[in-house]
Amino acid sequence: MSTVLITSRVVGTTVTRPLEMLRAANITIAKNPHLNAGQNLTEDQLIPLIKGIDGIIVGEDDVTRKVIEAADCLRVIAKNGVGVNQIDVRAATERGILVTNTPGANSNAVADLTFGLMLAVARRIPFSHNATRQGRWDKFIGAELWRKTLGIVGVGHIGKGVARRARGFEMKILGYDIVPDEEFACQVGLTYVALETIFREADFVTLHVPLLPSTEGLVTRAHLGMMKRTAYLVNVARGGVVSSADVYDALVKKELAGAALDVFEQEPPVGNPLLTLDNIVTTSHIGAFTTESMENMGQTAAQSVIDVLAGRWPAFPVNPEVFGKS
Repeated sequence: MSTVLITSRVVGTTVTRPLEMLRAANITIAKNPHLNAGQNLTEDQLIPLIKGIDGIIVGEDDVTRKVIEAADCLRVIAKNGVGVNQIDVRAATERGILVTNTPGANSNAVADLTFGLMLAVARRIPFSHNATRQGRWDKFIGAELWRKTLGIVGVGHIGKGVARRARGFEMKILGYDIVPDEEFACQVGLTYVALETIFREADFVTLHVPLLPSTEGLVTRAHLGMMKRTAYLVNVARGGVVSSADVYDALVKKELAGAALDVFEQEPPVGNPLLTLDNIVTTSHIGAFTTESMENMGQTAAQSVIDVLAGRWPAFPVNPEVFGKS
């Protein structure tokens, strides 16, 4: 009988169907002593838990090389989400451990939040909300999304969802992606352009790329300096895609009208100077946190574990070259 450890904070708590799936597959679920801690597990917390574990379902936990090397029978690391930047995929590959994720499972949730953030920062909704609760009746002048130009950096599952929603606002849609999908572009009226063109022409720039060596620092200070002073930046990707210090500098110098961030390089962003500004809206990395998204991700992650432990090909392998070697 195989044993699986679950460190994701939502699998088994917010959603329980994944547990039912694992048990139905005759898989034992290991006890996680940190389940109610409300935080991601560190390397030191994971190392003593990983021995004797055949599979693990993780959230934003630190699955480092040391954790992987401490594992004595691990065959699969299933990310309950898309980004695997906190998993040492290279170390897993060297050990013949398959890494999986759940692309597309949270696309609608993140695309929805993207538009929520665009509206929130452009119409200054949180500021009006706070003022009203404080007994004031202030007026906040904002900007409209209607028929503006939207620049989407990363036209994958989420970026495409944002583009589809933008059609309802009759926005002009520009996109940047290293693998253009021309068929999709024709369907929604999206035009692929250079990254610099996105920043020069868009009224709203939204970021939807994974955090990889090739995308870390993808958006530079120079890019932010190209933006219209009336434009807005929205980051629902990863904090490392654009520097907080660069965004702060651009906002302070009024080189753009505002920014909305769901992610930061360091989370939570305690002491980040961005939090002192009045032209920024922030959320606590909640892009994927809807009931529907949690169900989709949890079940996809659980099925990946079940498939790998049964010797079957999982739906979304990150390092498929190791399949059959674990």
